[in-house]
Amino acid sequence: MNHENEHAHSHGHVEYRFCPRCGGRLEKRRVKAIEPERLVCAQCSFIFYLDPKVVAGTIFTVEGRVVLLRRGVEPALGKWVFPGGYVDRGESVREAAIRETQEESNVQVRLCSLLDVYSYPQSPIIIVVYAAEVVGGELRAGDESVEAEAFSVSRIPWSDLAFQSTKEALNEYLKLYVNSKT
Repeated sequence: MNHENEHAHSHGHVEYRFCPRCGGRLEKRRVKAIEPERLVCAQCSFIFYLDPKVVAGTIFTVEGRVVLLRRGVEPALGKWVFPGGYVDRGESVREAAIRETQEESNVQVRLCSLLDVYSYPQSPIIIVVYAAEVVGGELRAGDESVEAEAFSVSRIPWSDLAFQSTKEALNEYLKLYVNSKT
């Protein structure tokens, strides 16, 4: 799956109108002076918090080349991204990164280190990206991907990457794990 503003439609810009507890009408109210307006039930006063969604992903190489997937779903259909997707409730972020990588690329990975965490104003998505190494499987497009390719650094399709976090995480990965070896 993946990322920020482009995914806002799936979590942040939906207009919720009814209370999940009693069915009453939700209205925007300022609950605390220093916080943004919240959705509050006019009937039972339940506060409906619009919490962020967490995405977990991995960046790794196969034979020294960076693996990217061409997205087969919106948002950013046809653009390139590292493997990743939503963390399920009750699942650790690390487990989700490993699971999503296998689902999307048919590769089993071991997480090496946390690369970084990305978030952007006006986006309900928090992206947690790990540097990883392959421990099994054979690279091929899987769930939500139409193509999987390992790119040499000089061939990374920078102008065709899916999200801002894709570019930022790839730059960080190259700086820490690829360019430092040359």
